[in-house]
Amino acid sequence: MDLGIIVQAAGLFAVTNIDDILILALFFAQGAGHRGSTRKIVLGQYLGFAAILAVAVAAAFGATFLPESAIPYLGLLPLALGLKAAWQAWQNHRNDEDEEEAEAKEGGPSHWEVAAVTFANGGDNIGVYVPVFATAGIGGMSVYAVVFLVLVAVWCFAGKFFATRPVIAKALSRWGHILLPLVLIAIGLLILIEGGAFGL
Repeated sequence: MDLGIIVQAAGLFAVTNIDDILILALFFAQGAGHRGSTRKIVLGQYLGFAAILAVAVAAAFGATFLPESAIPYLGLLPLALGLKAAWQAWQNHRNDEDEEEAEAKEGGPSHWEVAAVTFANGGDNIGVYVPVFATAGIGGMSVYAVVFLVLVAVWCFAGKFFATRPVIAKALSRWGHILLPLVLIAIGLLILIEGGAFGL
């Protein structure tokens, strides 16, 4: 296995997924105290990233499951989830006395929500990965895929680490219910606007 390809793969992953650490930290903060939330977040991150990899690999071989013109509309996923999270935060704020009960029922983010945000946020990564995969060949592509999947675990660990640092955890527990919707809405709008969706 060529060390150069491993280093390139690690660098490419880090550059294209740096914003995921913040999103993961927010998800881990939202799931704090809920049994099974870590498993759901990690599973969701892997599902979303596996979908990104599958589309990029297929496109590198010439298949286009996702037309390029559709990628900007992936911004609708985090936008919708951000609006849903904002609505839930507003409802919880209105019903302060029922807040604990609502949070216990909620159980943190579902793996499908995490997967949807990961996939939508990584839509632009597909455009970067396709030419790299196409020129790397099957052997090189396999190395990239393995390195990427290992680094997904590192990213999950980093997100959980940041979410559990006392200072950060205190800030996220106080402001996370506001930050998560804002970040998701901003990501959704950014994807839509940068991609020119709806003629924006």
